[in-house]
Amino acid sequence: MAPLLLLLLLLLFTLSNAHTSSRIGVNYGQLGDNLPSPSESISLIKTQTKFTRVKIYDANPSILKSLSKTHLQVSIMVPNQIIPSISTNRTASDVWIRSNVLPFYPSTKIRYLLVGNEILSDYSIQNSTWPNLVPAMKNIKASLKRFGIGNVKVGTPLAMDALQSSFPPSNGTFRADISESVMKPMLEFLTKTKSYFFVDAYPYFVWAGDRTNVNLDYALFRAGGAHTYTDPKSGLLYTNLLDQMLDAVVFAMDRVGFGSVRLAVAETGWPNSGDYDQIGANTYNAAIYNRNLARRFTAKPAFGTPARPGVVIPIFVFSLYNENQKPGPGTERHWGVFYPNRTAVYEVDWTGKKPDRDYEPLPVPTNDEPYKGKIWCVAVSGANVTDLGGGLAYACGQGKGTCDAIQKGRECYKPNTVEAHASYAFNAYWQQFRSSGGTCYFNGVAQQTIKDPSYGSCKFPSSTS
Repeated sequence: MAPLLLLLLLLLFTLSNAHTSSRIGVNYGQLGDNLPSPSESISLIKTQTKFTRVKIYDANPSILKSLSKTHLQVSIMVPNQIIPSISTNRTASDVWIRSNVLPFYPSTKIRYLLVGNEILSDYSIQNSTWPNLVPAMKNIKASLKRFGIGNVKVGTPLAMDALQSSFPPSNGTFRADISESVMKPMLEFLTKTKSYFFVDAYPYFVWAGDRTNVNLDYALFRAGGAHTYTDPKSGLLYTNLLDQMLDAVVFAMDRVGFGSVRLAVAETGWPNSGDYDQIGANTYNAAIYNRNLARRFTAKPAFGTPARPGVVIPIFVFSLYNENQKPGPGTERHWGVFYPNRTAVYEVDWTGKKPDRDYEPLPVPTNDEPYKGKIWCVAVSGANVTDLGGGLAYACGQGKGTCDAIQKGRECYKPNTVEAHASYAFNAYWQQFRSSGGTCYFNGVAQQTIKDPSYGSCKFPSSTS
């Protein structure tokens, strides 16, 4: 073969592989006190993954500087709290672009600029921010244009709770409180600017919340012909839960007259661990989900979804690291594909080419069925006393009789230490409020246990998962 022809074929092969992997990016969150530096993190992405996109939740200058002169396409974010000012003040919008984009662009390949994060899920800002979301997006786009930046797509990531109905997919409908006031003008903007509807879609939560009707294999992209779903109205056949969720968004957009807006998945993934009362959060399921996700979204030609066959859908996996300072249930701190020490939680070929038989065996999952025993919430041994004291004060200020047993002269007063009293208070609070969303976290100084912490006449209330 002639050297020139060989070189041409090699170039075409390289470009083809680059295009294939470019559909998958990663969310790089920073809510951890033990995470590697931005330069180390970007080096990790470049050398140990095939990600070609990185999404961050701000416009962190150290990260953007570390991304300079790399092949990685970048998504940055306008903070939720400044949306009202940007929506009404073009100067504020210009200043934000001048401060957060111009110092790095075009050396850093900023390609997506997201205005806020899951704005429409937060009802505390319903009046202050929801009406300002689309005007802020328009002002940001106008500011980019004024600075001569035309290749950055402006959007905003929304959770699946933007939908009032998502089942069957053909019944996809936006919530009544946002459909006309927010979604229609937003979709009109996305249409005019040829941008994407960014959605955060997590099959894990759908499956964990309704295991009676949702099969685990269906959620993990491995149902095959054994577990499928046919939409009774559209007649479309679904072989996995993520497609079903995405098409519900497609039908919702179509219902308000904008069915052609492109989709991008801003977040998806599967937790690799969690609390005792959180089902299915394990390394096995997380690895299977992301391996199959990689195969599906790097396939050529593209799969698309049943409602949009063959359409390429950009997608960002959540997340780069396990982040130990994320509040809430234990799963919140265990979505990473890497530990903070930069070792992989599990192996994934992000090009989607590696068959299952070539992977090392995964740990057998032990929590795909609910834990049946008793669970308590206690203080983390050796935790900072000041932090424990803050959690103790909060727990004692909630509910009825939460801290009665640790008052002087009562059965749990001794030992009279902050850690011992915090353990009792954390548990009493959690047992009282867990059914209504209370968590065993307390800013990282509490944890679940299946070992009864009761002692002597001091009995810790318990609950069965």
